[in-house]
Amino acid sequence: MPPAFDPVRDAVRNSPVTPSADVASYNPYESHSTTSSPTTPVMLSPSLGRRSTHISALLNDDSPPNNQQQSATSLSRLLHPSQGPTRPQSGMNAHESIDLTFDDSEAPTPVATSPTPAQSRQTASHSRQNPVPPPTKTSRTPYNPRKRLTAPGSVLKPMTPEEMQMYKSYVGVGAARLRKRKREPSLEVEELDDRPSKRPKDVQAVISHYNARPDVGVAQRQNSPIYGLKSFNNWVKSVLITRFAHPALKQGIRSGYYSGKVLDMGCGKGGDFTKWGKARIRELVAVDIAGVSVEQAQARWNQGRRNSREATFGVLDCYVDSLAKAIPTAVLSMPFDVVSMQFCMHYAFETETKARCMLDNVSRWLRPGGVFLGTIPNAEQLVNNLNALPEDAEETSFGNTVYKIRFENQRIGKGAYGHKYWFYLTDAVDDVPEYLVFWDNFVQLASEYGLEPVYHAEFHQVFSQHQDEQEFKQLLERMKVVDADGTSSMDEDQWDAANIYVAFAFEKRSR
Repeated sequence: MPPAFDPVRDAVRNSPVTPSADVASYNPYESHSTTSSPTTPVMLSPSLGRRSTHISALLNDDSPPNNQQQSATSLSRLLHPSQGPTRPQSGMNAHESIDLTFDDSEAPTPVATSPTPAQSRQTASHSRQNPVPPPTKTSRTPYNPRKRLTAPGSVLKPMTPEEMQMYKSYVGVGAARLRKRKREPSLEVEELDDRPSKRPKDVQAVISHYNARPDVGVAQRQNSPIYGLKSFNNWVKSVLITRFAHPALKQGIRSGYYSGKVLDMGCGKGGDFTKWGKARIRELVAVDIAGVSVEQAQARWNQGRRNSREATFGVLDCYVDSLAKAIPTAVLSMPFDVVSMQFCMHYAFETETKARCMLDNVSRWLRPGGVFLGTIPNAEQLVNNLNALPEDAEETSFGNTVYKIRFENQRIGKGAYGHKYWFYLTDAVDDVPEYLVFWDNFVQLASEYGLEPVYHAEFHQVFSQHQDEQEFKQLLERMKVVDADGTSSMDEDQWDAANIYVAFAFEKRSR
């Protein structure tokens, strides 16, 4: 029985060579008579020539199965041709030997020597005492594929750098076919491609604007031509947070929910972080569509010595994608006490789909009893100012030295979404597209997400309601909205610009 298949052993033992034509028909498995004429030369191995690299030659073993000795084609013999004649092979008389000589001009030719009479008698005696069983004939199919993808010479050749780079990005035919399949309809909101070329033009304009805005320090902000207006807007936000966010944060302790957790949607560069620090929050989640602004907000948070409080930041379009796309599930496992959207919610009212996605992100992770607060332009006032323009006006715009609003059309059509205008505010907003938020429609839509309004007031009304309260009166002076004598730091145009905004607060109904 032939020995078990051993690829390593057979590859070394049968390191192949290119056979010559005169031995192409030689069959080593045919039994050879021990009584053959000693003068008849026996061809036992092919002529040695150039080593083959064909894979079929590597896998096909034509040496006798019972060959336990080193053959003429062994690796050792090829590497050390000067060691002399090889050992006798199986099926050959012991007194016969092969003399292999190598010449540069032609392949070596094996030469058989005639044995002496004494050697013949010794061999015959040895054969009678130790008969060699004939080898078992086995049916073997040589490895010789017909439909191969690569040439035989390419086997075991290292790939070039170009080939390696190609296979790194290679996509097979099967994967390409899968990509061509039509996606199943999904109930989730359509994901928005992160590449700028795939974003809507208006969205990219907003992102580019806020990313380009510099993050200046406190001293430089005081040099702004509308510093009084910015301070007043911050004061209104402080009133909202104090009146509605502080009680919600305290209520979280009594109701057993995780207390002090705030979601700042549209965080910008982190302008409200100081307000949240004074509210003694324990955890902040801040997201914004402008990636540069988020990086600057995170740097501001880290520099504010608030490392004892947890904070998570994410770049996300909250009007298109779920909050879970940018914020880890573990962070969202506990609900928020407060969700804040300051001067950014109006971008969602381009379409009803965006507005619903925004409200879903607000309500889904807001605990019952939690509050949703924010600031938006006053759509009713903007429409009234538009309608007050003469019918023959060349431009559908209005404003003053501080701000300017320009509508696409002279009259507002039907529908609650997609009413676009361009807004310009000195040293703040550089003519970016915004959308009207009609209050009654907003309230009705929010009710479908379990949100009920608890506060709605124009900025001048907020001022009238809280300017005489001791806490907020002192805050007006500290924030330099007014001086010690009560004189406002804003001129008439800045007051006019402030009055186009409203503040609101909603509470999520208990289940």
